[in-house]
Amino acid sequence: MSKMKLSPPKPCILRLRRKIRSVYRGQDEVSLLRASLAGETEAWGEIITRYKEAVFGLCLGFLRNRADAEDLTHDAFIRAYVNLRRYRLDKRFSTWIFTIASNLCRNRLRYRRYHPVVSLPAQLNGGTDPARIVAREDRGIQIRQRLDRLPYNYRAPLVLRYYNELSYKEIAEVLSLPEGTVKTRIHRGKMALKEALEKDGVTQYENR
Repeated sequence: MSKMKLSPPKPCILRLRRKIRSVYRGQDEVSLLRASLAGETEAWGEIITRYKEAVFGLCLGFLRNRADAEDLTHDAFIRAYVNLRRYRLDKRFSTWIFTIASNLCRNRLRYRRYHPVVSLPAQLNGGTDPARIVAREDRGIQIRQRLDRLPYNYRAPLVLRYYNELSYKEIAEVLSLPEGTVKTRIHRGKMALKEALEKDGVTQYENR
């Protein structure tokens, strides 16, 4: 794919006017990405609208801090826009943006090890993020709380699998792991989560 010059991203790229964005609402994803490559930030705004809740849910699942999740959701789309010329249109955009967000979350977690912060309770909301639906029920909240306590190596693939509904292959791409390792970590993560729930008296856990 030939390289095209991109216009510099706008500071408030996540807050585009709804009236302008509606022009692109009915277009397919590839057309939107091509328009974005040509510098049409309004087309990119429609891409953001379609994916921002899923990316936020992913970041929240990794970071367990709403403010950080919002910051990195914004950063992920900025980074994707700036590097859009490197994106291959024959690949799923969701996998690419999730990979960017996952890497940002991993860097933030690494930073936290040396700069501890007090995490705020993670309150889920918005759109089609499955986490919002689960959080409405008490059992769902209990599961989420115990999921948050799992080590990152187990938590990350579980979040991608059950909250973002990615396939094992897609999770492997996002986390840069062999598919077999992803399956192993998901299995062990589910076992650890099940044990934690049973220990706390939460017995109605569906081990999918």
